[in-house]
Amino acid sequence: MPQIPGGKHHDLTIGELSTRSGVTASALHFYERNGLIGAERTGGNQRRYRRDTLRRVAFIRTSQRVGMSLADIRAALDSLPDGRTPTKRDWARLSAGWREQLDERIAALQHLRNDLDGCIGCGCLSLKNCSLQNPDDSLGNAGTGPRRWLDDERRAP
Repeated sequence: MPQIPGGKHHDLTIGELSTRSGVTASALHFYERNGLIGAERTGGNQRRYRRDTLRRVAFIRTSQRVGMSLADIRAALDSLPDGRTPTKRDWARLSAGWREQLDERIAALQHLRNDLDGCIGCGCLSLKNCSLQNPDDSLGNAGTGPRRWLDDERRAP
């Protein structure tokens, strides 16, 4: 852990944050440009990150890993008072709020997996199947796109 004389911890450079977090410097710059993390500038215009940025980066990476978009992650971070770093309690609350969205994605992926070897929605992958399951393109009268897929999404709980 980087220290300065007297035992006090100093802020992290981009290289130190990258090494400690396992995230490339370019990704950290991207997070900063998108308002997910912040840095102070030294007199020499070098970035310095507070140590709690390590936890913010871990929160971002974990949220991405479970499939959350950067917009959702930014909204979650913005919901915290005074831009503070998420705590364990914050993670529990925020992740519980994402549960419904994740359940919808899981259901969509299960639907895709189960129908992958046959007709996917509109039958576009198999004209032979399509002529049996969608004679005269009757689903086309319901609108554009993968009708069965779209209709199943609307019926999902």
